[in-house]
Amino acid sequence: METRSFRETGKELSVSTNTDFEVRSLDAVDVHESEQTKPFLNNLKYLFAGIIFGIILVKAEVISWFRIQEMFRLQSFHMYGVIGSAVVTGMISVWLIRKYKVKTIYGEPVTFVRKKLNKGNIYGGLIFGLGWALTGACPGPLFAQIGTGATVIIVTLLNAIAGTWVYGKFRDRLPH
Repeated sequence: METRSFRETGKELSVSTNTDFEVRSLDAVDVHESEQTKPFLNNLKYLFAGIIFGIILVKAEVISWFRIQEMFRLQSFHMYGVIGSAVVTGMISVWLIRKYKVKTIYGEPVTFVRKKLNKGNIYGGLIFGLGWALTGACPGPLFAQIGTGATVIIVTLLNAIAGTWVYGKFRDRLPH
């Protein structure tokens, strides 16, 4: 492992670069994390955006258990169209951000860090998809589903939290 130091925004930063294909060294510290302090009331805009996004998910029937089951049974194009349009929108957005060197609302440059694909990504994706198919709920709209009155989803939410805790507890012991 080699350590490099460099200057960024007037501060000395030390970054460890692991040449042994160990991918977890970047998880602990984000050298690009914003140093700006944001007041608590500033977070209300994110709450408002989340509520609006939840309403959009409900109205588009993206959180519907029946729509999700239709997708996994290959009976409807609805969810594939939503997911496909999200992927295309994300691709165009990243291209525009890179082309015009867009900065954050705090004036910091937006950076993209390439990560190597490893077996853990494949296994994690398969487990995520299996859980999605079994519960009919992606972790994203769980709160929106609970908000619409589907209180049985609380069981799914608690299991998602438990699974996250178990992963965090045993992460260092898992194979790389």
